[in-house]
Order: sequence, then structure tokens, then C-alpha cells
Amino acid sequence: MASKQLPAVLHAAYAVLLALAAPLLAGDPDMLQDLCVADYKSLDGPLRLNGYPCKRPESTTANDFFSDVLSVPGNTGGNPSGSAVTAANVDKVPGLNTLGVSMSRVDYAPWGVNPPHTHPRASELLFVLEGYLDVGFFTSSGKFFARTVCRGEMFVFPRGLVHFQRNNNGAPAAAISAFNSQLPGTQKLAEALYTASPPVPTDVLARALDVNDCMVEPCVI
Repeated sequence: MASKQLPAVLHAAYAVLLALAAPLLAGDPDMLQDLCVADYKSLDGPLRLNGYPCKRPESTTANDFFSDVLSVPGNTGGNPSGSAVTAANVDKVPGLNTLGVSMSRVDYAPWGVNPPHTHPRASELLFVLEGYLDVGFFTSSGKFFARTVCRGEMFVFPRGLVHFQRNNNGAPAAAISAFNSQLPGTQKLAEALYTASPPVPTDVLARALDVNDCMVEPCVI
């Protein structure tokens, strides 16, 4: 009888382990109180945390949870790729601290591109406000998922995977992105490879891209 009950006990144990592990898979740690408005002044001191310390409750106001930053279109003219990202994360909205969510607005010039990049700490849900976008992402096995997303439609980019958007149209476009992290982070592939400090060795880039060294850095003749 006891031997028949053993599989059920193991299944229950596995279920408990999965439940305990679930929070570890979330974008951010769970909050431990109702509010923890980011105290930006804490950056002036020596203390550093994974996130921000909390302001004292008596110093918290409604404005800590408000922002109009996404209401203003970004300036796409100053970006050679033809896109502008406006973030509404914990660095801009202190009330987002410990809540595990944030948003961004992306504006696209005609034919503009939000170039290949990743968000290491969050998945992204993209909602198209205006126009239509060609979007896509790549899995770790090299599979490419892509389609056109029109106004009023949405598309999901899984956490940490390389993705992009392109305004394949002669009119401006705009989108709102939602993230399951208060600070999802953004790493653009081209910038990571070519603007790192100190720089990535030329031969490493050449071999990674399967090109001649002189295509990475002009050779002296």
C-alpha cells in the first residue's frame, strides 16, 4: 500500500518545488509592502541595492505614481535609425519601484527601424498606436518569427530574445511597449559590439561576423 502511495507523494513534492521556484522566474522580486516609492536621494550616499530604497511613507505623494512622459512623441530626427524610445520605468516614475512593471513609447519615422536589441530582464508586449510595423524575434536555436502588426494589434517578444521593429511605410508610426520589470534594460546588438569600452578586439569581431579585419577597423596601407 505504501509503495502505491509513493508516486503521489513524489508528484506532490514536485508541485511544491515548482511553486517555490515560480517567483524566481518572475521579472522582478515580489514586493513586501503596499508601497516602496523609489528614494532617488539615496544614490547620493554609499548604499547600493538591487533597485531603490523606499521613501518614508509620510514623504510619498500622488505625483510619485504619475507621469505624462509617454504623451509626447519622441524626436526621431536625431536618430540615424529613424526611431525614438521614451521610457517610463523606475528611473522616471518612482512609484514603480518594486511593482515589477514599466512601459515605453516608441516613435518611428517613415521607414524607421528600432534595431535588433534585447531586454535582459523582461518580456515585452508591443501595442501599435499608429501605422503598422514589421516585427520579429529570434530564438536561441536560430528560428525567426516575424509578421506585420497593424494599428490596434499587439505582439509579444519573449524575455531576453533578440528582436526588432521596422516601420515599412512612408508615414510615421508609434507603439507602446509594456514590460514585466520596473527596469527591463536594453542592449542594442550593434552598440554592444562596436561602442563597448574598452573596445572589443578587432579579431574577435572579425571572426564572429566572418569578415576580414579591415572591414571591422580600417587597415593601414
